[in-house]
Amino acid sequence: LLHDFLSAPQWSAFVDMLTLRFLPPWARVVLPVAFGALLAAWGWTHFYRILDTEVWPGLRGVENQELLATVVRRYRRSRGPRIVTIGGGTGMPQLLRGLRKYTDNITAIVTVADDGGSSGRLRRSMGILPPGDFRNNIAALSEAEGLMTRLFQYRFADRELGDPDAVNELAGHSFGNLFITTMAGVTGSFEAGIAESSKVLRVRGRVLPGTIEDITLCAEVRRLRPDGEMETLMVEGESMLPKAQGQVDRVFLKQEQIRPYPEAIRAILQADLIVAGPGSFYTSVIPNLLVPGIVDAICASSAPRIYICNVATQTGETDHFGVCEHMAKLREHANGAFPNVLANDNYDLNQPPAGNAQWVHLPPPEAKLDFRLFTGDIVDDNRPWRHDADKLAARVLEVFGQLRSEPAGS
Repeated sequence: LLHDFLSAPQWSAFVDMLTLRFLPPWARVVLPVAFGALLAAWGWTHFYRILDTEVWPGLRGVENQELLATVVRRYRRSRGPRIVTIGGGTGMPQLLRGLRKYTDNITAIVTVADDGGSSGRLRRSMGILPPGDFRNNIAALSEAEGLMTRLFQYRFADRELGDPDAVNELAGHSFGNLFITTMAGVTGSFEAGIAESSKVLRVRGRVLPGTIEDITLCAEVRRLRPDGEMETLMVEGESMLPKAQGQVDRVFLKQEQIRPYPEAIRAILQADLIVAGPGSFYTSVIPNLLVPGIVDAICASSAPRIYICNVATQTGETDHFGVCEHMAKLREHANGAFPNVLANDNYDLNQPPAGNAQWVHLPPPEAKLDFRLFTGDIVDDNRPWRHDADKLAARVLEVFGQLRSEPAGS
């Protein structure tokens, strides 16, 4: 009945007009699209006119300008590059503190080889991954970093309050380690505990383990015997490496069948930029790269890859190392996964940074390098043995922009 009604002569012309049947097929597509575009343009113009005449005048106070600036900053950070950082220790948090001002899309992949201090005790007694490096990086990415750093880094006293002769059972533990351990118990797994801790602390970005399996870091260390002969020691345990008092030749994992954490692999493959370091070379940076699959994912990525060289050497690990020595050992352990290096160029060889540490010096200008060297003033002026968070992040993003703008294969 409806078909007969619409087929009536008085409706036929109306239907033809409504469906533009009188036009050629291409025009039936172009005209509606053009009309829609004009309508959208009129709508946006009218919207901005309202903002300009009615909204913006009311937002010209100092407080409202700060509010708008905050909104703009958060919007830009939400659309910032996807950056994966690999390492641990005290170096990575410095980098994260700087990077979080530019992007919220940060994934920190943290080593799980730590077996000393509070982390080692919790690892042995509770059977969990060592929480120490996770604690440091979560605090660095937290929006309430000032308070969170003090809270997470708080260590319980050696003696009980009011009884100096009684040993405190929590002695040496940090609140952050206990918090993460508790969250792991509440949620049922360490990785879930890390994720929930990050939510509670309003962390911008993610902190992930390279693997969730129990691993032991081992090393071959050369040292001089009392009789003047060189000997090679096999050292087991991350905390034992600096105590060997020799020169580390190589590090490796005691366990052979280690599976990488899938989310870490996924983050690497989706990254716009992959950064290794800074941090203790053999005990924070390299252990992540020893997990099977991590280096393969890094090499498979099309993202620029940068190794951030330490500012100063570390006693018992990288004594007398310059940039070239760091890169040579990195290539041995990671198969050339990082062809670019960023190193500090603000140092005075006649004035050591601190204690027994030495500056990590740049290669001479005439040296033929098998890597690409980028330099900059990235040292902390007050603590010259460490990186400056703001300087480091700014220079990393400068190098990233330069590498990304270059043609592939250049």
